Amino acid sequence: MIAKTPRPPYYAVIFTSLRTDVEDSSYHETAERMLELAQEQQGFLGMESAREECVGITVSYWESLDAIKIWKGHAEHLVAQEKGKSVWYTAFKTRISRVERDYEF
Repeated sequence: MIAKTPRPPYYAVIFTSLRTDVEDSSYHETAERMLELAQEQQGFLGMESAREECVGITVSYWESLDAIKIWKGHAEHLVAQEKGKSVWYTAFKTRISRVERDYEF
């Protein structure tokens, strides 16, 4: 799905990851839980995600840098981040951008 976002400006957190070969059913459960928690966070606007083989890109949209900072420090999110580093990912990169303009079809 394409996230329904408000008129800019707002922020995008772009998370690009490379998965390990480890088969771990908790990965998908945790991803679903993180979406549920993010949706409860003040300032969360939406999310888009795609994965092809081992490469994944998830973009979440936020009202402010403060909202992003609060989400990054959420207790359950911190646990998921650590498991990502130790089990699920061989590498990842997070980028935070300010969306100045958007348009759609």
